[in-house]
Amino acid sequence: MSTRSTQQSAEGRPEPVGHGSDFLQLDIRDVPDDGKADWLAARLRQAIADGRVAVGSRLPPTRILAAELRLSRGVVTEAYRRLAEDGQVEGRRRGGTVVVAAPFTATGPAARPLPSPAPTERARKAALPPARQEPPAPLADDPHDDRPLTDLPRPSQATRPAEATRPSQATRPAEATRPSQATRPSQATRAAHPAPPPSPAPPTTTPTPFSSAPTPAVFDALRATPATADFTPGRPDLAAFPRAAWLRAERAVLGGLSAEHLGYGDPRGAPALRRAVAGWVARNRGVRVAPDEVLIVSGTAQALTLLHPVLRAEGLDAVAVEDPGSLGSRQHLQAGGLATPAVPVDEDGVRVDALRATGARAVLLTPAHQFPTGVVTSGERRRELLAWAREGGLILEDDYDAEHRYDRPPVPALRGLLADQVCYLGSVSKLLAPALRIGWMVPPPRHRVPLTDAKRFADLGNAVLPQLVLARLMDSGELERHLRTVRRRHRGRRDAMITALAAHLPGAVVHGASAGLHLTVTYDADVPDTGLAAAALARGVKCHPLSWHRQVPGRPGLVLGYAGSPPGVIAEGVAALGEALRELTR
Repeated sequence: MSTRSTQQSAEGRPEPVGHGSDFLQLDIRDVPDDGKADWLAARLRQAIADGRVAVGSRLPPTRILAAELRLSRGVVTEAYRRLAEDGQVEGRRRGGTVVVAAPFTATGPAARPLPSPAPTERARKAALPPARQEPPAPLADDPHDDRPLTDLPRPSQATRPAEATRPSQATRPAEATRPSQATRPSQATRAAHPAPPPSPAPPTTTPTPFSSAPTPAVFDALRATPATADFTPGRPDLAAFPRAAWLRAERAVLGGLSAEHLGYGDPRGAPALRRAVAGWVARNRGVRVAPDEVLIVSGTAQALTLLHPVLRAEGLDAVAVEDPGSLGSRQHLQAGGLATPAVPVDEDGVRVDALRATGARAVLLTPAHQFPTGVVTSGERRRELLAWAREGGLILEDDYDAEHRYDRPPVPALRGLLADQVCYLGSVSKLLAPALRIGWMVPPPRHRVPLTDAKRFADLGNAVLPQLVLARLMDSGELERHLRTVRRRHRGRRDAMITALAAHLPGAVVHGASAGLHLTVTYDADVPDTGLAAAALARGVKCHPLSWHRQVPGRPGLVLGYAGSPPGVIAEGVAALGEALRELTR
């Protein structure tokens, strides 16, 4: 098995890919050889000054930030101490290290954003992970994980390395539900004339979701089909949903909730959640916005639906889409009467020359982690896209799973570079659970009022209580703690799938391994991917054929989600895929 995520050095050896922190998009390649504490303190001061880290925000735990930047904990502690001496942060015991004041030189959140660095060639490709990795440093999932700087040893103190915890035993896969037995034919009722002998039953040809071109109901049909290994892409580890943290936050919210909050809310969303989302995207995605610029929606699907009348009012009748690209997103656009011309994706992202050729004035993109190929839009391609947008184009930026990254540095969102021409879309469907139906939009200024009206007439706004609970999780740091937990688990499951693919589909090519919740696998066999997906389903394995997500024919493949399955189930499911492909190629 080969992988398109591996960089090669001049000698042909895999080249290590840089890592970094989602917090402020700090990249370890920017860390100087000398003066590391000076560098980090300066970056933190600048972020506090320009509003990316607002007063009241918590800084990451020193141990976590040190691990992500490959620094000693003492360096991070020293940087935090310098900010404390300046009066900008203070330690609050179990509350962590909190920003309490911005410097007098701050220009405020409304200041012109600094240009974000374009991703380098390294950021576009990810290294194939080794077969065996050292267990990650333990990250405590309790309030003591975020000790404030007052509880930390001074830099001169030698800090004992944390003792590695044993990796949790892989959860045994639940025993698959046995398929119902075929109903036995009932005995013939007595009749006046003897019945003729029964003819041999024809071979059964039970239709599958892959028997014909996918319709809008195909996802419902596939979801309802039982399987022992569910590799449906886009599913996070739902068993890891932070139930205890959610319940604590919900009790706290209900305990302080006034009667007025139980009435009709602002159709734009609860102010507390809009503030929390503004802080989240500033810290983690490099998007500086005011809370009033955020619109809370029921996920990206509703965001696209709300855009239908707004785009048509501007005279737009088409939204170009990536090819391959999300079938579901394409269907939502088409349901509003919008054409979806295909734009090919190469190793640098969507091809802007082909986008221009479509004549479309809007495009839906997944630039941080292209679905389904996993490509990261290169720096040069981003500049071409922004030039196209400045000429009057509108970019719909679907930032669907950018938080889940493993072998590459963070990539800032396009919205932070060109606010007037980029409509930013995000949600917690891949971070917490799709069932919450909570997402957000940060539209261009000219679209805020019409989108608010569309939301008002659609449903008067999202349910308020879940919004307030999510806001509390974001503000308290629980959501970031949950993200660290599932990242470790998802990385292990990704590695398990890559190992299984190498063993059972040795000729396959893996795409997009450096981030996300799925892998795309292409193969050379003369077997339609819909046929392979149907054969896999007959063996109890659910997945998407790559052709579902294409408008233009291309190489066959499968889109395999790994986040929702334990390693043992992944190994068995991939083995079944290998058996199905071998049988079809005999």
